[in-house]
Amino acid sequence: MKKILTAAGLGLAASPAFAHHPLGGLPMETFTHGLASGVGHPVLGFDHLFFVVAMGIAALFTGRKLLTPAAYVGAMLVGTALMYAGIAMPIAETVIVLSLIVLGGIILSGKALNTTAAVLLFATFGLFHGSAFGGTIAGQEGGIGGAVLLGYLIGLGVTQYIIAVGAGWLVGKLGASDATAIHARLGGAMVAGVGIFLALETLEGPLVALLAA
Repeated sequence: MKKILTAAGLGLAASPAFAHHPLGGLPMETFTHGLASGVGHPVLGFDHLFFVVAMGIAALFTGRKLLTPAAYVGAMLVGTALMYAGIAMPIAETVIVLSLIVLGGIILSGKALNTTAAVLLFATFGLFHGSAFGGTIAGQEGGIGGAVLLGYLIGLGVTQYIIAVGAGWLVGKLGASDATAIHARLGGAMVAGVGIFLALETLEGPLVALLAA
């Protein structure tokens, strides 16, 4: 477990350089560019990837393993569109880190979410993850066209839904029949650990500045 968390931490340390550049930093100008960027962002952005995997695991035990991830995807796309329109979710990066700790902790606890709680939780965090995704297209110099935006949204939605459902399917295949299964809880521990790592990394700068003052 320690090795897994160490590897995850190293990946996260490297991810800022790559998470926002699925096209190698080139501007998005076509539908294909938008689609490729939409596919790449959730995979290269490890904070998003770990949350989506955790969501798929948690969804497995709700009784609505296909429906509840769709609530996240829908809200995530809304958050992306809002950011594109200039409406940002407050402290999005902080909430994204919190989402890893909260959902990872729930899975680690061995308690299953009911459908209503899962939909509300996934959708709420989805808005903030979407806002972060929207920052990429909102910040592109010269803006983007409708075809690029459509490709980007399709790539984001389809990729994350497949990852979530796939993660739940894999954990189920490993023998996790309920939320108390060790495979599921280890996954929760890993995600919560990544969230704590990111939180500590975020707090490091202000703490160092405070101690140096």
